[in-house]
Amino acid sequence: AAILFRDSRGLPVADPFLEKVSLSDLEEDESQIFVKFFKFHKCYDLIPTSAKLVVFDTQLLVKKAFFALVYNGVRAAPLWDSQKQKFIGMLTITDFIKILQMYYTSPDVAMEELEEHRLETWRQVLKGSSLVSIGPDSSLYDAIRILISNRIHRLPVIDPETGNVLYILTHKRILRFLFLYINELPKPSYLQCKVRELQIGTLRDIETATEDTSIIDALSKFVNRRVSALPLVDAEGRLKDIYAKFDVINLAAEKTYNNLDVSLKTA
Repeated sequence: AAILFRDSRGLPVADPFLEKVSLSDLEEDESQIFVKFFKFHKCYDLIPTSAKLVVFDTQLLVKKAFFALVYNGVRAAPLWDSQKQKFIGMLTITDFIKILQMYYTSPDVAMEELEEHRLETWRQVLKGSSLVSIGPDSSLYDAIRILISNRIHRLPVIDPETGNVLYILTHKRILRFLFLYINELPKPSYLQCKVRELQIGTLRDIETATEDTSIIDALSKFVNRRVSALPLVDAEGRLKDIYAKFDVINLAAEKTYNNLDVSLKTA
């Protein structure tokens, strides 16, 4: 990861948050340290000097769009409506999963919808929600709030003047930004607590699968439970592996999505 604050020579400099905020003030209310950090920083602060951004026109075939995700090594792309001349949504791996789950019947029946539908048709079938975005001058705190309240994993940063997508914010990228300066910030006492004590994550009623679970059943679990990964357990309930949403894109990469009755182990 790159240090994002640089001087005129391009050399890394200290985080301005630490220069403007008194450490003693932060230590007095340690539970708010990260809140203040994210409220201080703008989305623009997180945008690197260069980054790959793939954009799809809604006239593109669904099949080609997912092949393009694989080819470019990205997990999502903004959708551009050339008629409306604006961005209208995002295409993600979750969409690919929903398409497979909705239209797959058997290995003997081709999914014509995947082969022939354009992205605009798929959005109409899915009744895709409108694009959720944020401006570069908004705080990272606001970005986090939008991600959580909308239950999304990717948030486009859009220039309000040009309408161009500048970057795609994710939970991982926000955490990576915090990690750059974590050693310079006071440490809240709750960082010493265990995950279970803080009630972080799914601690009960965990959706699992086995190596014998079929791909189509795993996809249904992703959609119905809205989870991003499935622990693969053995007969005794011991963890053997993880099958994540991102693994599903391999079906497009290897063009093996026509037979989803095979087991996760075989796949």
